[in-house]
Amino acid sequence: MASPITFEIQKRSSTSRARAGVIHTLHGDIETPSFVVVGTKGTVKGIKPEDLEEYIGAQVALANTYHLYLQPGHEVVKEAGGLHQFANWNMPTMTDSGGFQVFSLGAAFGKGVTKFAKGDESPEEGLNVYSKEVAQSHGKLCVIDEEGVTFTSHHDGSMHRFTAERSIEIQHAIGADIIVAFDECTSPTAEKEYQEEAMERTHRWAKRSILAHKQNYDALKKQGLYGVVQGGRYLDLREKSAKVLSAMDFDGFGIGGSFSKEDLGPSLEVVNDVLPEDKPRHLLGIGEPEDILRGVHAGCDTFDCVAPTRLARTGTIYAHTHEGIVKLNLMNTKYQRDFGKPDEGCDCYVCTHYTRAYLAHLFRSQEMLGAHLASIHNLYSIVQYTKRLREEILKG
Repeated sequence: MASPITFEIQKRSSTSRARAGVIHTLHGDIETPSFVVVGTKGTVKGIKPEDLEEYIGAQVALANTYHLYLQPGHEVVKEAGGLHQFANWNMPTMTDSGGFQVFSLGAAFGKGVTKFAKGDESPEEGLNVYSKEVAQSHGKLCVIDEEGVTFTSHHDGSMHRFTAERSIEIQHAIGADIIVAFDECTSPTAEKEYQEEAMERTHRWAKRSILAHKQNYDALKKQGLYGVVQGGRYLDLREKSAKVLSAMDFDGFGIGGSFSKEDLGPSLEVVNDVLPEDKPRHLLGIGEPEDILRGVHAGCDTFDCVAPTRLARTGTIYAHTHEGIVKLNLMNTKYQRDFGKPDEGCDCYVCTHYTRAYLAHLFRSQEMLGAHLASIHNLYSIVQYTKRLREEILKG
C-alpha cells in the first residue's frame, strides 16, 4: 500500500546538509523547512484556528497525545470526526507519542529538565503533581518497564498505562496525518548505560508501534508513522539508533530526547548522515531561531516548540535586530512610552496595527488581548523565519 505521507526534495544546499522539500499529506502539503505550531490540547494557546493561516501563515499544527488522552479523551475527538474537525484545523496535523510528557512526570520531575540540559527554558506547563500524597505514594509520577509506562494524571491523581500499542491506538483515534511511535525520552543528565538501555527499549517499542499501525487498515491509508531516534548526548548511540530505525518501515523520523546546546549540532549531523534521504526528519520539541538554523544546516525538515507562545504569554516578543532575532520583555519600564512598532523588522498584523506601548499596557493591566497579540507576532516571526531559510536554500 502506498504511504499517505510522501516527501520530495526540491533543492539541496551545496554548502551544508540543508534541503528544501515538500511533505505531501491528505490534508495538504508542507513546504520544508517548516515550523510546526504547537496546539497541545487541540488549541494553539490564545490563537483562533483561522488566525493560524490568515495572520501567521502556518502550514502544520501538532497536538499532544498525552494531554488529549486525559482531556477530553481520545474517544471524544474520534466521535467529533477526528482532530481536524474537532479543532477546526484546516491544515496537515501531527501528534507526538506522549513519551516526552511521561518523561516529564518521571526522570525529569521536579528537576526543571527540558529538551536542553542547560538554559532558561521552563518545563512544559501543566505537568504538576496533583497532590503531595500522590507523589509520596508512587515516588515518581511514572514507572517505566519493558511493556510500557504507568503514570499518574496531573489532573486528578488517577493511574494510567501507555504501551506502544496503546499510544498508537490513541493516535489513530485522534486522527492526525502524522503520528509518532512510542519512545522513552531520557534526561540529558542520565548515565550512558541507562541511555543505551532506554534506546534499545525505544527500538523494541518502535517495532511494536509499526505492527500496531499496520493492523489498522483504515489508519494505514490516512496516517503516516514516524520513528524516533534516541541515544542522548552520545554520538555512537545516536548513530546506532538512526541505523536501527532506518531499517524499519517508517514514513519519516523524529529526532527525540534531550540535548545540551553544545551537543545539538554534532548529534544532528551524525543522525542525518544515516537516516534515509528520501524521508522527512522532524526535530522534536526544539524551535528557537538559532536552534532551527542549526537544525536546517544539519538536514532537518520540520521543527516544533512551545517557546513562541509561552514567551508571548509572559510579555516577551521576538524582534529583529542587526544581531538577529532577540527577545524583548515588554514589562520593562522603557516600553511604556515606546510608540514604535513592536518589531521594526516585522510586517505582521500586530506590528502593522499596534505599538510597543500599547502591548506593554495590555500586559501591565493583565488584559487577555496582550497574550493574544504577542502570540500572533511570535508565531508569525518563527514561521516566516523558517520560510526564509527555505527560500535561501531554493535560491542556492
